[in-house]
Amino acid sequence: MTSNVRLMQGNEACALGAIKAGASFFGGYPITPSTEIAEYIAREFPRLGRYFMQMEDEIASIGAMIGASMVGHKAFTATSGPGFSLMQELIGYAAVAEIPLVIIDVMRFGPSTGLPTMPQSGDIMQARWGTHGDHSVIALSPSSVTEAYYATIRAFNLAEQYRTPVILLMDEKIGHLREGFDISNDPEPEIIDRNREHKGAYMPFAGEDNGVPAFIPLGQGERYHFTGLTHGENGFYTADPDKVAAVMQRLCGKIEDHVDEIAEIELVDFDDAEVAIIAYGAVARSSHDALLSLRRQGVKAGMLRLKTIWPFHAAKVRELCTGKKLVVMPEMNMGQLSMIVRGALGDTPFLPINQANGQLIKPHTIEEAIMTRLAELGGVH
Repeated sequence: MTSNVRLMQGNEACALGAIKAGASFFGGYPITPSTEIAEYIAREFPRLGRYFMQMEDEIASIGAMIGASMVGHKAFTATSGPGFSLMQELIGYAAVAEIPLVIIDVMRFGPSTGLPTMPQSGDIMQARWGTHGDHSVIALSPSSVTEAYYATIRAFNLAEQYRTPVILLMDEKIGHLREGFDISNDPEPEIIDRNREHKGAYMPFAGEDNGVPAFIPLGQGERYHFTGLTHGENGFYTADPDKVAAVMQRLCGKIEDHVDEIAEIELVDFDDAEVAIIAYGAVARSSHDALLSLRRQGVKAGMLRLKTIWPFHAAKVRELCTGKKLVVMPEMNMGQLSMIVRGALGDTPFLPINQANGQLIKPHTIEEAIMTRLAELGGVH
């Protein structure tokens, strides 16, 4: 019997997912620990008649992506924290100009050069607030090689569907992880392309029923204006307070109003859980091992895995965690997302487990912290 299982790296799975999603332009600059994505695409895109362009730096990379997307390409890049920082100004431009992009950020230890080959969930807040002004973003977080493949496809789908930059936040451990990859029996993933249907005369920034404007690429039948300035439905600058407020409400609302559809949460052994572990990325794997060990000791632990970081579904997390004896959040940083989770939980007891030393949080670290806190609380029965 022929096996369909392949040994695949997380970064390679991202590249394969981008190809499957219909990506046709890559603009990037090599940076550890994401370079394998660029290497894979540099080899495969020319064979497929698609475009790979290595730019002189990350600023030029995202500029090239924006131009490619404007004329109809599904464009993406792969980077890490320092490169992601350099991209922030043009990520803001893409957000306000509503240009679909996918940015794969394989996170490493920082700040600055930090530990280039070591993991950290260091870009959680940069993904949300790295560019100035009010805006909403979509950021996904896979926890396995296979999920990296499907999350990349979903990132492209969401970028096209909501006409926005989408960020795939993948820590170094998942990016460089190698494990079995077999999608031969999986159903074909849905592939979403940008909506070109509109009502009446084309207005490039007029929200349709879901708040997302139709997008006819430049050079394909319509002439219109892109700008990073505040603009009306026709794309031209406006400082009219009412029009500016309407644009801001729509830019944020087209994502936040669809949080139920965008934000994916996976529950593991959660129905009877008295202790809830909230985790994402590689730390979710350690958390799963910890909860299995805790259950063998009689502690009813469960996991709430955030497959989507942004938009953060505060109402859903609060609903799921209400009544728990303890909510725990292990995170490979000094508490970036923990601050948001703590605010969502209200009076529910909360234990952040923060580690920033270039190492993955191990299951026993989570387990020991939980057992210590339960002892302080009088145990869980």
